Amino acid sequence: MSNINLQTDWQKLSSLPNHVKDILSNNKGLCFPTCRQELIELALGGKDKTRFDVYYDIPGKGQVHEANIVKCRNGLSVNYTEVYMRRRDPDCTVIGDGQPTDRDTYKSRFGSDFDPLRTDTLGWLKTQELIVMPFTLGETKYGALMIGPKNAGFFAGALADLQGMVDPTELPADFDIRCVIYVAPTYRHTHFNGKQVVVHNRMDGGLHEIFSYNLYPGPSAKKGVYGVLLSLGEKEKWLTLHAATVQVVTPYDNVTTIMHEGASGSGKSEMLEFPHRETDGRLLIGEHVKTGAKRVLSMNQNCALHPVTDDMAMCPKEDQDDSGYVRACDAERAWFVRLNHITHYGTDPHLEHITIHPKEPLIFLSMDGVENATILIWEHTMDEPGVPCPNPRVVVPRRLMPGVIDGTVEVHFRNFGIRTPPCFRENPTYGIVGFLHVLPPALGWLWRLVSPRGHANPSITEVGGMTSEGVGSYWPFATGRLVDHANLLLRQIQNTPNVRYTLTPNQNVGAYKVSFMPQWVAREYLARRGTAKFRPESLIPARCPLLGHSLAQMQIEGTFLPTDFLRVDEQPEVGPDGYDAGAKILKKFFDTELQKFKHPELSEIGNRIIQCCLDGGSVKDYEALL
Repeated sequence: MSNINLQTDWQKLSSLPNHVKDILSNNKGLCFPTCRQELIELALGGKDKTRFDVYYDIPGKGQVHEANIVKCRNGLSVNYTEVYMRRRDPDCTVIGDGQPTDRDTYKSRFGSDFDPLRTDTLGWLKTQELIVMPFTLGETKYGALMIGPKNAGFFAGALADLQGMVDPTELPADFDIRCVIYVAPTYRHTHFNGKQVVVHNRMDGGLHEIFSYNLYPGPSAKKGVYGVLLSLGEKEKWLTLHAATVQVVTPYDNVTTIMHEGASGSGKSEMLEFPHRETDGRLLIGEHVKTGAKRVLSMNQNCALHPVTDDMAMCPKEDQDDSGYVRACDAERAWFVRLNHITHYGTDPHLEHITIHPKEPLIFLSMDGVENATILIWEHTMDEPGVPCPNPRVVVPRRLMPGVIDGTVEVHFRNFGIRTPPCFRENPTYGIVGFLHVLPPALGWLWRLVSPRGHANPSITEVGGMTSEGVGSYWPFATGRLVDHANLLLRQIQNTPNVRYTLTPNQNVGAYKVSFMPQWVAREYLARRGTAKFRPESLIPARCPLLGHSLAQMQIEGTFLPTDFLRVDEQPEVGPDGYDAGAKILKKFFDTELQKFKHPELSEIGNRIIQCCLDGGSVKDYEALL
């Protein structure tokens, strides 16, 4: 279909459900934005406006102020009035249908069927002026639609950037709508006590509905669409990994592709950044938590970075490719980049250049934006005096990222990231992970099953203690069953035998604060090594078998990393006894989380790997399993 009449011809779309046609036929007005500039104007309440406040009339509460949007020189500054709304609630997703799932259902959490609320929500939309926006579902052949109140233009703009809006005047005749996002923020106040709630409703016939009962785009415009892709993959037997992917080109023109997986906050966006340097050009690889003593590393030249994916890596079926490597492409059209670690000018000149002088206006969240001034990415909104928001964000269209790689790439290393706390002998924790560990594939699978959310996670609302992000680290966004995803992940590992698996911490290594330096240093080291196999004498079984192998030594351009950064038990503040106490914490966590996967439908080899862990298997035992 081309040259669609926006007010009438949408009814001719064969894939448009009747209940959606009803909403679009009965409302207070329709707005079909055709380009990004129109969305920017909608977000500000009209052309030539510089400020817009988003209010909703809530029965019994009057007008509730949700967010304010300010026009700045380099984009829009979006700020939520509630501190709670500035991060994704990890428990926001519930399932509203009766199809197989291991997730919380709407009925189990709220005590009633979802259907009455669904009907009420669709009715509420008909009382509003609406934005209607088609968009794409990753690199699939399927399309999607967003329907929401007109004053939520900033939400539509973020969704358009993240997923790729489609000009409604140029819709193809075969635009197959498999997903509809309904935005209804008032229900957060009338039905959910102010909490973020996103309901997934998988309908017979293949339509996947997302009811977004809040205006933070993380749970719905981003992770909600991720859930739709995971649901499609369950049926068609492919995965969308929770991963940043980068092609790393060494000073000698060797190309190595590294995929970095892990829970939210584990360093995926940071894997696409250059190492942060001190004023003298050296790398601060660690600062002692108690004494402030600093350790630095000289590395004169960075590898070149060519980003491929930032957070969602679509992987076609491995049985269609005999390379022995995972193949991945980006499932997004923009990246939701967290900025909390950018604390002053010069921290990341690369990202500063992209965001301060963008080729088109960007959308910033939880940044200190002033009308007609420039948003600076180290000036974050304050949650309270002296306490900056830990989750400031910018949506950067991937077309604006220098050196970005389009299409599908072969992945040589799959690295897993974990946020770790400080570890001392007198206060042992799981902060015993060295700068780089090499994992047997079986252990690589186990880490993806338990996916520790980790220490001081800035991306989500606070959760006490060590918790799991769930299978693949994408479980908070999935809608199906744990066992199905465990089997899909294991099959992928079995079908890609040439891939190597590594593990890096961030935030702390033993007694040292390290930020994201381990993964940056490991990236430089692995790229310089390329795909060459590790010599047996270069690897040492870690004292904790769950950490696979430690490196005997790590040398980059003639400089050796201190060995107590590779093997934390060598730090005098930790020692073997502190390390072993931390290893017990990690083992207990694995033992607890792996119980969820002891399922009759788990593959036979999967059961054997899990039992190996429960029995306290050695690194050699894991190597023998895959």
